[in-house]
Amino acid sequence: MRPLHIALAALVAALWGVNFVVIEIGLAHFPPLLFSALRFLVAALPAVFLVGRPKVAWKWVLGVGLALGIAKFGLLFIGMDRGMPAGLSSLVLQVQAVFTALFAALALGERPGGPRVVGMGVALAGIGVAAVDEGAGGPVLAFVLVIAAAACWGVSNVLTRKAAPPDPLNFMVWVSTVPVLPLLGLSLLFEGWDRDAKALAALDWSGAGTLLYVAWVSTVFGFGAWGFLLRHHPASSVAPFTLLVPVFGMSSAALFLGEPVTPLRWCAALLLIGGVALTSLARPRPAAAPPLPAAEGARV
Repeated sequence: MRPLHIALAALVAALWGVNFVVIEIGLAHFPPLLFSALRFLVAALPAVFLVGRPKVAWKWVLGVGLALGIAKFGLLFIGMDRGMPAGLSSLVLQVQAVFTALFAALALGERPGGPRVVGMGVALAGIGVAAVDEGAGGPVLAFVLVIAAAACWGVSNVLTRKAAPPDPLNFMVWVSTVPVLPLLGLSLLFEGWDRDAKALAALDWSGAGTLLYVAWVSTVFGFGAWGFLLRHHPASSVAPFTLLVPVFGMSSAALFLGEPVTPLRWCAALLLIGGVALTSLARPRPAAAPPLPAAEGARV
């Protein structure tokens, strides 16, 4: 990769890592489901009028919108609102690589192979260490919600691979249109009109800034730049930069939010990042070809 492209990949990882700190600040201004809905609304408008029609079938736009926009981000925002620390969230969410490999094996027939199986085991050990660390003084339900968010991210990754969008930015903008109304409806149902109205009425520059960051910087610019890199370089060259996300997430949370980084958390980080590296970088085995019928085999 060219030095400029390496710098761009590192910048995106840094922006995505800091994004967890921004989310935690934003949750002080908005209820979690409303915040997630506004995030996608701002990401979709006015970009949806500028990127042209979707370049993949609508079923993929809707599927990824439901799995990524509603399930993954809804659960993540609720988990962080219920007490999951920003830095630990950035780390635990990376277990999505394990879920992606598992779901790809089930849905796409990709056999994980030895190195990937070892990587999954190491990553899950890291999750276990993180659970012990968080269980000692944090809300277990919030931890479980972020794990569930990682699983939903794995589902959306497999759906995105099936969709194979030729223009990732176009795809992400259209995906962002899907969760807006469902999340607003869920917010009114579970968070209440009064709470939503008070949050919007009290909107200040700090709240607006967090909303613009998670929508335009993290989503539109981040995914657009990532798609640009994937168009110019092999995925195996670009994907390892995601391992920097929890590094930036944990360090920025410690710097700006004063989150402690315990020895157990460092141990969990080393195990999880190492396991994700093995899971992400090891090449899956191709699916076994179905056996030929006897007559066909004889002709061959």
